Amino acid sequence: MSVVVASRRAAPLLVTAAGLFLLTLPHARAQWWKRAPVDFEQCADAAEKSPTKAEKTAALADCNAKFAGRRKAGGGYSYYDFLQDRTFDIAGPNPTPEEQKKIDEAYTAYLASQRRSNEAAQATARQQREQQEQQVQQLQQIALRTEVERARVPVPVERPKVQQTVGPKPKGAPCTKGSFSCEWPRLSESLNDLKKLFNPTQSKPAKKG
Repeated sequence: MSVVVASRRAAPLLVTAAGLFLLTLPHARAQWWKRAPVDFEQCADAAEKSPTKAEKTAALADCNAKFAGRRKAGGGYSYYDFLQDRTFDIAGPNPTPEEQKKIDEAYTAYLASQRRSNEAAQATARQQREQQEQQVQQLQQIALRTEVERARVPVPVERPKVQQTVGPKPKGAPCTKGSFSCEWPRLSESLNDLKKLFNPTQSKPAKKG
């Protein structure tokens, strides 16, 4: 009796399970005929066949969310990390946990390198700024010393002009060689000698006795 009761109780459950199996069978067969895309490229090809532009855009966004990798020409896939602006080789359409770990470690090293580069650039800029400030201070000190030295140097006093009087030179006074007053007497004597040479003086006639 207990076996029969148990069988009766189990009969509705079996009918329900059979019905669910029959209902899910067409859906499973449809999924078998329509294979799911294995990577981004297959998914994008299927999205291109969407009837409307809006459906195509939504399908491509779904493909981008499902698959991070892109096919490589020589086989395999690549993953582009825009945070590092770098591409990583991966085995499948999505990074494995081990591959994702390496990508994260590379990103940590990238951040450390960027921080060191920024610190070096800031140190260089600070050094250049300090050098410029020192140069400005040196120029200011030179300008100040120049002004002080100029203030200490006395201004030369102009010599008074001696007023020269024009007049006859007193006798016995020494004359300056080459001046007209010294040379004129000699020139006069030379002219007189020339006149005597070309115009000899006629001899006076003898007196009659």
